[in-house]
Parts: sequence; structure tokens; C-alpha cells
Amino acid sequence: MSPLKNVMVEAALAGSRVVLDVYERGAAVKEKADGSPVTEADEKAEAAILDVLHRGAATIPIIAEESVAGGQVPKASPIFFLVDPLDGTKEFVQRTGEFTVNIALIEDGVPAAGVVTVPAQGMLYFGDATEAFRQRYDFASGTAKGEEEMIAVRSAPDSGAIAMTSRSHGSTETQAMLKRLGVTDVLPAGSSLKFCAIAEGRADLYPRLGRTMEWDTAAAHAVLRAAGGEVYVFDGQKRGPALAYGKEERGFDNPHFLAVGG
Repeated sequence: MSPLKNVMVEAALAGSRVVLDVYERGAAVKEKADGSPVTEADEKAEAAILDVLHRGAATIPIIAEESVAGGQVPKASPIFFLVDPLDGTKEFVQRTGEFTVNIALIEDGVPAAGVVTVPAQGMLYFGDATEAFRQRYDFASGTAKGEEEMIAVRSAPDSGAIAMTSRSHGSTETQAMLKRLGVTDVLPAGSSLKFCAIAEGRADLYPRLGRTMEWDTAAAHAVLRAAGGEVYVFDGQKRGPALAYGKEERGFDNPHFLAVGG
């Protein structure tokens, strides 16, 4: 591993260990100012992640979800980390196992590298300019189980595309759009797992016509790019440019988007 890749994976493992510990013993749920849920796992995992990143990559600024919610908003620079210590808090609370820890490296608005872990399922995904892989992990001990397995998107089907949809944030608008696109199979999932499913060739696209934040998508976007896919700005009818990051004028909100494979 490169030094920076090592740091990102180490940070994700540290956060995953905290998340898994809280998940196994249970956690109370609070509500943030925007009405979204937050737990002890969100806050403690972010602290563990930031500790590793500060020690291993001290010169790179960090924009992290819970820190931003607390008013700590560093100015985005050409290179920075985006951190979501627990994506899929609703799934975490509902104990579906479909929640992730996400760390991305952004360079000039592009998700250059990303690590996504699925603590309850024992899986880690990583992607950068040279590789995209998944690897089994025992997150309680932080040890890998087996070798890295390279992943790639599947070729675009002539018909019968498989779409990922949000388990917690579906809409009639999205269902109508999927019908127009000729989607025949829909796989609901929580958190950034939807991008990873496309990256490993289990699905073809994921449209999102609701609100998301940059830290929700950046790490898995990096994995998908590395596997041969992309995420585009999308208004429900027409595809725009690739989704970019560090847009402070949007308040770190993403526009609507479409993630695609081959």
C-alpha cells in the first residue's frame, strides 16, 4: 500500500471497530438540527477516524460530517479528506447491517481515492487511480481475512438493467424514472452500499433524486470510478457532468445524480 492508502485504511478500520462495538451493545438515538438521526457511534467513530488521519496525514484538511454539524467547517482546499463516520444511521438503528464507514480523498473536486467499510458484513472496499478491490475483514480485531479481490463494473446490458434504490429514501418520482429507463429489477439497499454493488458488477445504475451530502457519496464514488463506473449530475431526464466535490456554495449538498456502471 502507498503511505496515504495505508492511513485511509487504518482510519477506516479504527472507525469501523468503534461502530461495530456500539452496534453490538446498542445505542441511544438523538436528533440533529436538520432532523437527521445521530448516535454515539457517529460521534465516537469520527473521533477515532480523525485521530488516525491527523497523525498520518497532518497537512491534509478534513471535512467530516459530525464536525460540520457542530460548526467546525474548514475551508475546502484543492486536496482534502471527506469523512462520513456512519452512513446509514437509520439502517444502523434498525439493525439491518446496511451501514458503512466512508473516507474519501478529494483532489481538485475529483474523488481520487476512497475506502468504504461495511462493519456488520465484514467487508472493505477501496478504489484509487490504480485499483479497485474488496477484502474481507474482522473489524473487531482489524485483521484482513484472505486476499484482496479486484472488482469491476459489468458491461451495460442490452435490456433489463438492474437498479439500486434507497431502502429508506424512495420516491414515486424515482420509480417513474426507472420505468422510463427500462429497469426490470430493483435492489433496495442502505447507505453507500448501492455504489459498491455497481462497482462489483451486481447492478447497473443508481439514481438519486433526493438530498444527499458530499460525505455520503465521495468514498463510494471513488470506488466506483476505480472499478470503471462514474457518477453524473442528473435531473431525472438528462445526464450532466461528473459529480464534483468541495462545492461550499451548495453547503456540501449534492445535486441529484445518477451512478452508472459499464
